[in-house]
Amino acid sequence: MNSLEIKQKIIASGLHPSLQRIRILEHLYAHEGHFTADQIYAVLLNEMPTLSKATVYNTLNTFADAGLVRVLSLDEHEQRFDVTTHTHGHFKCRSCGAIINFPIDIDSLHINTLEGFQVNEKNITFYGLCPDCINQKTTKEKI
Repeated sequence: MNSLEIKQKIIASGLHPSLQRIRILEHLYAHEGHFTADQIYAVLLNEMPTLSKATVYNTLNTFADAGLVRVLSLDEHEQRFDVTTHTHGHFKCRSCGAIINFPIDIDSLHINTLEGFQVNEKNITFYGLCPDCINQKTTKEKI
């Protein structure tokens, strides 16, 4: 997604397209990862020396409120931000920390014991080892 498309997406969500907002969202789309605010700050600081951590955190929270990103809390230590906002699941490798999106029909999951509750958000996360880490483990065992 180019800068003009990013700018239009920000405007369409009702936000002002500041340079910081454009660059933060560009970074998320360019790398399609699940980044922490600190990771984004560290990458963009070289190109934007006046950027503050507070601006990155506030921008990401504003994006989440506007529906431009999803906030992932895959463990108790950090939040990550995902520009893939449609419903999907996540797999987190316990060895290398990679986070991979996968398609899943979360809306078809119904839990009878939650009758009468209002569910505002559904998240599915699996934890385990990714193929690369499994292969590394297998290779080490053969040596």
